[in-house]
Amino acid sequence: MSSQRIEQDSLGELLLGDVYYGIHTERAARNFDFSTERTSLALIYAMVTIKKAAAKSHRQLKSYDPSLADAISLACDRILAGEFDDQFITHPLQGGAGTSAHMNVNEVVANVALEILGHPKGSYAILDPLREVNLSQSTNDVYPTAMRIAAIRSLRRLADEFASLQSALNHKEQEFSEILRLGRTQYMDALPITMGQTFSAYASVIQRDRWRLYKAEERLRTINLGGTAIGTGMNADMKFIFLMSDHIQQLTGLGLARSDNLIDATQNLDAFTEVSGLVKTAAVNLMKIANDLRLLASGPRGGFGEIRLPAHQAGSSIMPGKVNPVILESVVQIALTVVGKDQMITQAVSLGVLELNAFGPLIIHSLLDSMDLLAGAAQKLRTHVLTGLIVDEERCLQHLENSSALITVLSPILGYDVSSRIAKKALEQKKTVRQVLIDEAVFTQEELDELLNPHSLVSPGIKKRRAQ
Repeated sequence: MSSQRIEQDSLGELLLGDVYYGIHTERAARNFDFSTERTSLALIYAMVTIKKAAAKSHRQLKSYDPSLADAISLACDRILAGEFDDQFITHPLQGGAGTSAHMNVNEVVANVALEILGHPKGSYAILDPLREVNLSQSTNDVYPTAMRIAAIRSLRRLADEFASLQSALNHKEQEFSEILRLGRTQYMDALPITMGQTFSAYASVIQRDRWRLYKAEERLRTINLGGTAIGTGMNADMKFIFLMSDHIQQLTGLGLARSDNLIDATQNLDAFTEVSGLVKTAAVNLMKIANDLRLLASGPRGGFGEIRLPAHQAGSSIMPGKVNPVILESVVQIALTVVGKDQMITQAVSLGVLELNAFGPLIIHSLLDSMDLLAGAAQKLRTHVLTGLIVDEERCLQHLENSSALITVLSPILGYDVSSRIAKKALEQKKTVRQVLIDEAVFTQEELDELLNPHSLVSPGIKKRRAQ
């Protein structure tokens, strides 16, 4: 007995194999076969959750046979358990404002429910993807709501990863609190700083990112579910709209709230621009940290060499023993990707026209990808870089002593002109500032030890010579 079936729509008929999706999905798969990428399962699961909320609402309202609503709910549970992941085949960059992915969900839910009821797939006279599964709904309220649900869940993971990264950086701040190094500005020698203070700055900026990402969720909690096609709620009973809001809150646990203006919430996706901007900010900060660590680890003999990174793989096919900062390089590339995707999201949000933005698929695909990539980058930075990162204290001290940084500390005592002369002489004679000061009897060794003690070098204050 053949497992194939024929389905029909307004454009004609198609022969389908033993699949749970239907003719609308098959057409979409043929139309948007750009690559092997598929619509995010996070977005699919969000839409399936909405379908379950709708079925529960219709069961309370007795919109159709309660046994059909129960079968739809059970089908949604099985889909959310991952049983039918391979049945969601639409490309993420589909035309139609997400209609293809939405119809994919409607069809799979319907056919799984039909099998639960003991009927063959495609028996739509009994339970139909549109008549029952999609009753009182539209792509234009289901898809944007699913976008928000999926984005919030991904955003939470990202915020959690940044919280863990902050904790790891705070640990390094404490671990390296007593290790002096030479600070640099504009790639040039500046003033002394501790390695702990260096990592405290990283921890602080990641803390800000974590808080911004955590608060960004509030921008996504307002949904347009119940607005149907353009936000007017046509073909959706008010009782259904209120029930849907209650059920989607219960099923997701995300504190979602129906917008006071469903027309606005249907056509305007500016919240995604705002969230993307904060994700981009986090990416930029992660990239700055990664590049700093690459520079501090450079060499190890021909560069700064002040920190040593854990080795994860051979760095060259021709240079034996070379080890590259591959994790940090990948973090930088991910950050650049996020910056680029933010630009795409900004452009796509601006291209909404009148009552709908047709480019939701690009917006959510880019945002979910950015957040997933960045969460992975933060995790790798924590587990593959910070864990095992050590400081070469001797190298740090050597660079500090060989620089002109110490003369800046003493300039309030010596004056700018004398300090400049000492710094220039130290450079020309390839001596340390400390040695030139002793040679010229400006200070004794004991005086310098007192003036240049590690704690005072990195604390606020102005150096004064002790009265004789």
